[in-house]
Amino acid sequence: MPFPRAAGVHLHPTSLPGPFGIGDLGPAAYRFVDFLVAGRQRLWQVNPLGPTGYGDSPYAGLSAFAGNPNLLSPELLLAADLLSPDDLQDVPAFPPERVDFGWIIPWKRQLLERVFARYSDGAAPGVHERVAAFRQAPAVRAWLDDYALFAALKERHGGAVWNTWGDGAARRDPTALDAWRAELGRAIDYHVLVQYLFSEQWSRVKAYANQHGIHLIGDIPIFVAYDSADVWAHPDLFELEADGSPRAVAGVPPDYFSATGQLWGNPLYDWPVLEDRRFAWWIERFRAMLRLVDAVRLDHFRGFESYWRVPAGETTAVNGQWVKCPGERLFAAVGRALGSLPIMAEDLGVITPQVEALREGFGFPGMKVLQFAFVEGSDGGFLPHRYPRNCVVYSGTHDNDTAVGWWATCPVEERRRVARYLGREPGEIHQELLRLALASVADTALCPLQDVLGLGSEARMNFPGRPAGNWTWRLADEAPLGLAAGFLAELAETYERA
Repeated sequence: MPFPRAAGVHLHPTSLPGPFGIGDLGPAAYRFVDFLVAGRQRLWQVNPLGPTGYGDSPYAGLSAFAGNPNLLSPELLLAADLLSPDDLQDVPAFPPERVDFGWIIPWKRQLLERVFARYSDGAAPGVHERVAAFRQAPAVRAWLDDYALFAALKERHGGAVWNTWGDGAARRDPTALDAWRAELGRAIDYHVLVQYLFSEQWSRVKAYANQHGIHLIGDIPIFVAYDSADVWAHPDLFELEADGSPRAVAGVPPDYFSATGQLWGNPLYDWPVLEDRRFAWWIERFRAMLRLVDAVRLDHFRGFESYWRVPAGETTAVNGQWVKCPGERLFAAVGRALGSLPIMAEDLGVITPQVEALREGFGFPGMKVLQFAFVEGSDGGFLPHRYPRNCVVYSGTHDNDTAVGWWATCPVEERRRVARYLGREPGEIHQELLRLALASVADTALCPLQDVLGLGSEARMNFPGRPAGNWTWRLADEAPLGLAAGFLAELAETYERA
């Protein structure tokens, strides 16, 4: 579907400021919406919102449907009478500029355990009724029961991967699962409560944003993690061996970035089975996401035309092959079920005419990244004067260095190309890229908050291929937002995006 001419900012909620070690859905989220309004922006893009597993990546979550408990706001839980003031008296001195996941996750868990104990003792009685209604809603029951049991089982097994739990739990033997449900009833109820609270807090943030003219853009990774409720609950939808291990895994082939390609390791979908079931799982995934956000960035769109299939056991992605995906029939089925699809396609990398045809056939805008426009060997497709209107332009993405960090390390020839394109020596490079993005004909312009504020490499969010230490950056001080809002507002008004 076409998107109106607009601009926005990309910031994952974990990067919001606040005293509790990680950004959350409390007051800072509402102040960020106020900042977007002051900057005459219309869009707020986030990364996947699910609970994270090993490596803390939002793109390797424990569920494609559940929300991240670490995003829950202690202040809002206190206001809801689910915490007492004493519970927040001894908050550790968390670092304000980064998320220390090893510290914050256990602290947040013990805090949520207090919430559950207070709830179980009858506090906030109105919440009990709302949790019961939430739990019985058909769209929620489609995933919540499986997720809550998966999470409880994973904890009981010390966090071990689900295929090591033993045949009863790993193979989902009905008798064994009934026994586990009875034994783990309290733990299951805990996870149900947490998911209700996430739904409530996120819904309020979304409502506030929408009321102020801000639309939210979410993110759907094409693949799910092997150690997830999705694979455990629906093993028949994935290419798995009889023992539950992956038969083949996802990745991308060798290219000029890597001589051995990228071996992601995600299990692959059994697309004939999904199609035989009329893509019901994917339809529910889109339906769930579009309750949380107004539009979706679809990660690795290229894989919906053909995906790189690597046999399990390979140590690199070299020995893979392209396998055709029924993407056209998938999106047609989702469209019939849900109507017009507000999808933005992440179509970066080596893109074939067939991928472009799939994207264009459904009218999905693709992505343009300004940092790529000036790289040696670029075909010019990322230069603003080459853009189609139906695209999304970024100064950079969560996988790139910040604009300032990129400029500090890029080759001299790239700097010359930038100066030649601007017709002068650039001033503040982050402001130059923002102006190029918003001035372009692209219908949508999005920039990471790090580029809006002109932060350096210390604010980079992700280093692809690095297994740990990513996704930690936080905005320590909100003061710079006030200064940046004026510049954003000027650009948005000048280039008719306000």
